[in-house]
Amino acid sequence: MATVGTRSTQGAWELGARAGYAASGLLHVLIGVLAAQLALGSSGGSADEQGAFATIADSPFGAVVLWFSVVAFVALAAWQAAAALSGAAGEMSDRVKAGAKAVVYLALAVTAYSVVQGASSGGQTESLTARLMQSTGGRLLLGAVGVGVVVVGVYHVYKGLTKKFLEDLHRLPAGTAGRAARNAGIVGYAAKGVALVIVGVLFVVAAATANPQEASGLDGALQALRDAPAGPVLLLLVALGLMAFGAYCGVRARFGRL
Repeated sequence: MATVGTRSTQGAWELGARAGYAASGLLHVLIGVLAAQLALGSSGGSADEQGAFATIADSPFGAVVLWFSVVAFVALAAWQAAAALSGAAGEMSDRVKAGAKAVVYLALAVTAYSVVQGASSGGQTESLTARLMQSTGGRLLLGAVGVGVVVVGVYHVYKGLTKKFLEDLHRLPAGTAGRAARNAGIVGYAAKGVALVIVGVLFVVAAATANPQEASGLDGALQALRDAPAGPVLLLLVALGLMAFGAYCGVRARFGRL
């Protein structure tokens, strides 16, 4: 009976973790839509997690979807944390990555919760950045965070172009669906990597110039891309890539390894 209970509990957590990947897919699709609107000159919501959750909140049954996202992201964060702490993730580098993912998914859960409660974390982030700018150590820390984000972005591009993401899947769907999923992973990882590199560069620039306004998040990075030469076209491509990454997350929710 204890074994059955344990298996039942594990099955529930696995279902929750897979739901987390599905929620992440929806989130990235919405960010991609907001980024496309930004590229086309629309003054829609912020093209980041906060803006995507706000878009959900304004839709029919938005509160239900947000609460589902909170629970799903917490479940996925707990699964990743357990894998990191127990060693189930694999080697030490894999355990570190699992721990970092747990932090990211928990942060998404907090952001979704803040939106469903009518709060916003944007001002708190700007305040933290401003405080870090007040000391040399803080600017060094902010610069180190920026470098770390750049490294993660470069790895995303590498993971997409080399199809390394296929290792995260048990298998691909058969036929055309499988080819579409593989292409979505290639394009999606590359596009998300580009966006992360821009975010990281902005943090490094902010640390170097002691200007907290430069340390913007994803929305600021996409706006910076839009303002670059040929920016709207490049931003539209990144937006489509983020939508593709969202579609891949949906595939991972069903076929991914946990």
